[in-house]
Amino acid sequence: MKIVPDTSVVIDGRITQKIEEGEFKGADVIVPEAVVAELESQANKGRETGHNGIEELKNLSEQAADGHITLDYVGPRPSLEQVKMAKGGEIDSIIRDIAVENQATFVTSDGVQAEIARAKNLEVIYLKPEQPDFTELEIEKYFDDDTMSVHLKQDVAPKAKRGEIGEMRFRAIRDRELEFYEVRRMAREIVEAANRTHDAFIEVEKDGMTIVQVHQMRIAIARPPFSDGIEITAVRPVADVDLEEYRLSDDLKQRLLEHQRGVMIAGAPGAGKTTFAQAVSEFLNEHEYSVKTMEKPRDLQVDPEITQYTALEGRMENTADVLLMVRPDYTVYDEVRKTEDFEVFADMRLAGVGMVGVVHATRAIDSVQRLVGRVELGMIPQVVDTVVHIEDGGVERVYELESTVKVPEGLVEEDLARPVIDVKNFESGETEFEIYSYNRQVVVMPIGEGGYKREGSAWDLVRKEIQSEIGKVARGYVDVELTGDDSATIYLDEDDIPFVIGKDGATITDIEDKLGISIEVKSHEERPEHVEEETPSGSPSGGSTSGSDVGEGADVEITDKHVILELDDMSGETVEIKADGEYLFTATVGRQGDVKVSRGSEIAEALEDAYDAGRTITVNPV
Repeated sequence: MKIVPDTSVVIDGRITQKIEEGEFKGADVIVPEAVVAELESQANKGRETGHNGIEELKNLSEQAADGHITLDYVGPRPSLEQVKMAKGGEIDSIIRDIAVENQATFVTSDGVQAEIARAKNLEVIYLKPEQPDFTELEIEKYFDDDTMSVHLKQDVAPKAKRGEIGEMRFRAIRDRELEFYEVRRMAREIVEAANRTHDAFIEVEKDGMTIVQVHQMRIAIARPPFSDGIEITAVRPVADVDLEEYRLSDDLKQRLLEHQRGVMIAGAPGAGKTTFAQAVSEFLNEHEYSVKTMEKPRDLQVDPEITQYTALEGRMENTADVLLMVRPDYTVYDEVRKTEDFEVFADMRLAGVGMVGVVHATRAIDSVQRLVGRVELGMIPQVVDTVVHIEDGGVERVYELESTVKVPEGLVEEDLARPVIDVKNFESGETEFEIYSYNRQVVVMPIGEGGYKREGSAWDLVRKEIQSEIGKVARGYVDVELTGDDSATIYLDEDDIPFVIGKDGATITDIEDKLGISIEVKSHEERPEHVEEETPSGSPSGGSTSGSDVGEGADVEITDKHVILELDDMSGETVEIKADGEYLFTATVGRQGDVKVSRGSEIAEALEDAYDAGRTITVNPV
């Protein structure tokens, strides 16, 4: 009896099984080189199917050595292009031709291959894929009721994350390190289960990485060269929580039910976002909403009535196109991370589909800020109107977003009115943040009790705007101190004050009107902290020959690109920079009262070295 096995039946290991059962004993087994090439290609990509197939070829060699069969490798080796086109049937065609040439029986466990071979008048043995009992995988023995994830790697003791939600601990669960063969055996069992059971499937298969969904577990298998060793990470939900257990207010539950909304579920990794998303999905489904999910990989544990979709042809945009035709009431998008994810989420929401997105964010407001720049600012409340922040497995905060037109907090002129997004605490109704565009930049302004904070990037923007306007008139350094919601004090060189105030106060009045803020003008010498810095100890009042020590007490800032000496009272002067009296370089102090030296230059390195060594740096006018 002559048989020609195809790739599928070699991967299954069924030829060796039939030999041992006596059915193929004494057969002449003809293995096409095309099968070897395809298995080699898969193994080189780190795929378990390739390794399983090569293992079967080794078993066949042993059967031949024992005299149970004869084994021959025949046929041409396929080209690289044909191997790449294996899914298109190129390799299958070569294998069928080998069976014809050798007048052999074609053996396969691929139903489509069997039908095509019969259509070509080949004698075919179809070995239907077996359904082994995978009721419990070996890796499941590492789980207990409190285990969220198991982490296995060759030459490392197995570890697991265990505990209550929000109190998970990553700890070793066995003293002895895992051997290579142990991890490899479990990886093969997992892939085999994915190929042979109805409730398991391979979600992602790439060079060196396979992601499998088996029962409730999402399992990632990493192999060299992608990783430095075989590693298996298995994650499963530790709780099936009903929405009622979160003790949400009736108003919030009604908010989800009254009409389709844009909801973001935010939280840090492991906070319980996915568990809450599952509860929301079930809640909406129970209240007669049509619910679908978008997941890559699919790991939400939801009712069978809720269909779970993944990325169609690798792209969520394609999945969105399908869902827009299916028209669900709500779609749960897990997880929204990349720009294209936010764009798909926004597109579906604006098309009228209720959306629930799961996003990583350490604070509730961060999930809204991640929309900035990806969605037009004025459209954000139409895309996301509710944010639920999860912390330690519970709902920590809920925001509602509303769009309005008003003068933002801290600005007083009516002509400064603009579109503003109010981010309100859902329970109290108090506004906690305002989001708006100011001077072509998006400002996320925190609003606190008794007034809003005057620190952070938003207020830095206000200071810079004031500095910019005053700097158009002043020649020296301008410092700004915000003293109230609509007031500031600016500090200038004494000679610049008349120019900034202008005749009868006209110049400063124009600036105040433009900025919508009241400005008090003072000299640098009037700053309380400046009084003791005017003349260094032991220096003549003129200071023409003595150095001003900036190594201690004054600002020497080192950034990614520059070494900066802050010399507020020396704008426009040419100065010599010395370290412990040793000359370093000569520079002209800029209009902003500083000397900037580009890092990487010899001058910058000398200045950095002197500063780091604690040497006294002096600045002397030339």
